[in-house]
Parts: sequence; structure tokens; C-alpha cells
Amino acid sequence: MYNRENLILEQYPFEVKQTAKGRGALICDTEKGLKILKEYRGSEGRADFLYSLLQFLRDHGQERIDCIVKTKDAKTIARDIDGTAYMVRDWYEGRECDTKSRDDILQAIRQLAEVHNVLRRFPKEIPEYLQVKEDTLLEENQRHTRELKKVRNFIFSRKKKNDFEMEFLKSFDMFYQEAQEVVALQERELEKNTAENGNESIYGICHGDYNQHNVIFSRQGIAILNFEKASYDIQVSDLGNFMRKILEKHNWNMGLGMDLLNAYHNVRTLSSQEMKQLYVRLAYPEKFWKISNHYFNTSKAWVCGRNLEKLDKFIAQNEARENFLHLIGNNVL
Repeated sequence: MYNRENLILEQYPFEVKQTAKGRGALICDTEKGLKILKEYRGSEGRADFLYSLLQFLRDHGQERIDCIVKTKDAKTIARDIDGTAYMVRDWYEGRECDTKSRDDILQAIRQLAEVHNVLRRFPKEIPEYLQVKEDTLLEENQRHTRELKKVRNFIFSRKKKNDFEMEFLKSFDMFYQEAQEVVALQERELEKNTAENGNESIYGICHGDYNQHNVIFSRQGIAILNFEKASYDIQVSDLGNFMRKILEKHNWNMGLGMDLLNAYHNVRTLSSQEMKQLYVRLAYPEKFWKISNHYFNTSKAWVCGRNLEKLDKFIAQNEARENFLHLIGNNVL
């Protein structure tokens, strides 16, 4: 692999002083700053689009972005002798966003809002393969809801049930009803938006994987990394994913939840339609589905105690979760 890495790096217009392994990639110290070399699994067209997108962000104030470095031949990807594709991007030293730090979390939310504001001004046409269909999330939640019922039926049919299965059956009706209600709300909203043709304003380019691991803090400022999953979708999907993960770690603290919303809203105003979409993303019991899906796809002869631990924690948090959902839902439903 050492020779392979050298052959790839020779295709780039910089000299490497030293390298180190990190994040499943090779971090390179060069005379042009830190770079990261990583295998790339997408198409060349997607890489070219991502290059334009990241350059646009940098040109419009988001200076600490992991922009793609082109090869000496002005290509966005490099290939080794086997044809495997690699990409080199700018890299930044620092620490990941601390999910226990309110200050870190709020700064990360404000940074997301600023990135979204810039991305809404991106002038180029979005390739069709990056555009998420209007009913994608609805279809995903419908499928997850069917899978929940399938898991329930399977567990119900088992003669001898373990602790996880007993706990799952006790809580199933409550979370299954939540799932059905969210799906019904999505169906009504989709029908309404189709009739009014009024959904376009809530769409924009999304980061696609905005979490604490991709927000790096240093004395020079915040760096936002790993835009590989960028897509054209409802932008609050980024906000909803980040908020859900943070609030799960903070027992759905209502004060923190409202601070997160206000931090984003003060930088980029959220419309009532976007608040509905955010509510949908937070209200669907995705964690319950994830736990049950993990259980169903692993050996039933030996159920990991971690599954029961996660289920118990999610159930224990549900009252606080519902209180927060009720608070934001009151204003939009």
C-alpha cells in the first residue's frame, strides 16, 4: 500500500513532507498545508460537481471547507494501477464538536445555518442523481413502519421470549401509533403541497451527513468536512438529523432543544412549512425502528444486551421527547 499511496500522491502538485494514518485515510503534511488522501467510490461527474460546490462555499465566506485538490492533469480524482479511484482534499487539525458542550453545539448549529444560506445561492444546475424525490422520506417511513409490524409479528410468534422481546412488545403499540401518525401527516402534507405546488422554497443543497464528527474546532475557526453525501433535498433534514442525535444525548432537554432551534433560526429564518418538515423528522420514532431492525437482522439465539439497554433508554426518554415535540408541534400542526 505504501508504494500505491506514493504513486497516487505523485499525481498531485505538492510535495509531501510526512504522512500519518487517520480516519481510514492518509493525512499528508505538505508545503501547501494538510491534505487527506482517501479512496473515492462515487462517479467522476459527482466529484466534479462536488469540486464546484466546495469552491463556491469557500469563495462565499466558508473558508475552512475540505475542498478537493485537483491532480496535475486537473482531474478531481486520481486512479492507481488497478483503476481504484482516490481523492485528495484539504484537511484541518482540531477537535471534533463536543456533544456535551452547549457552546460547541450551538456554534455548530449556527455554522450549519450559514452553510445553508450560502448553498441556497449556488448557481449551477443540480444533477438529477443528486435530487431527492419529494416522497422519498415518506416511502422510507412507510417501509420502516411495515418493518416494525413484521418484527412485532415475529416476536409475538415466539413461544419463549427473552427480556428484550418482552420489553419490545410492551412498548410496541405506543411507538407504532406514533409512526402511523407521522406517516399520515406526511401523506397529507405531500398531497397539499402537490395541489398547491408550493414546496420548492424549502429545498436546497444539504450537507447530507452533518454530525459532530464532521465539525472540527480549532483556534482558526470551525471547519466543516465530508460533503460526499451532499444532495438536493429539504434543507432542514440536516438540522433534524443533528438535533435528534444531540437531544438523544441530552435526554431531550426542552431548553436545549429550543436553544438549538433559535440558534439556527437567528441565522436562517425557518418558515412554517420547514418547521412542519422538522417536526416530521423528529417525531418519527426512528430510534425504535433502528433498535428493532438491528435485533431482527442479528441472531435471535443470542440477543445483545446492548439492544435492551438502548430500548430501555429510548423508552425512559420518551416523555421528555414527547413534551418537546408537543411544544414545537403546537405552532405548526
